[in-house]
Amino acid sequence: MIYEVRTYRLKPRMVPGFIEAFGEAYENGRKQLSELAAFFYSEVGPLNEVMHIWKYDNLGHREQIRAEAADSGVWPPKVTEMVYQMNSEIFRPFPFMTEFLSGEHGPLFEYRYYAVNPGTMPGIIKGWEDAIEARKELSPCAMGMYTDVGDINKYVHIWPYKSFEHRQQVRDESVAKGVWPPKGSPKGAIITQDNKLLMAAPFSPLR
Repeated sequence: MIYEVRTYRLKPRMVPGFIEAFGEAYENGRKQLSELAAFFYSEVGPLNEVMHIWKYDNLGHREQIRAEAADSGVWPPKVTEMVYQMNSEIFRPFPFMTEFLSGEHGPLFEYRYYAVNPGTMPGIIKGWEDAIEARKELSPCAMGMYTDVGDINKYVHIWPYKSFEHRQQVRDESVAKGVWPPKGSPKGAIITQDNKLLMAAPFSPLR
């Protein structure tokens, strides 16, 4: 299983129009070939940014579906003039988190992405495996995954929250109870930490 994360920076004030055009093309043809895992747009962080996350069996499946989508005539959506920057990354899920969370869990989503030192990813994954069940008792994790193609030595974790206040409450409680962050990760593994706060589009399977 792989996930492709496509991140687009749009021209100012283009987000509503992009979501409308993308959603229409997705519902009217692209969805029948393969479904999204999620579609987000930025609320805090880089502005005018949208992120669509696609689930595939493997890279070959991705190429097959993308070719079929182009041949269908309904994809890609007519949004070229709205976009000025596009980026694509391929991720593999942590072995114990293969299925992307779906359903109503937001409306706020935190997308955290960390760069780590080479060779430390197996230890980070083990630390997560030991700690994640206790953390999920406080709030669910939508996905934990690491790069396979793109910026290597990077992993992402996505967390849904009911509000900004709920996010802070859960984070404070996880530290107070000593269940998070994971204690088993290699010391000094993380180089940089970044995050974005996102909202989900109406057609996103995770909202």
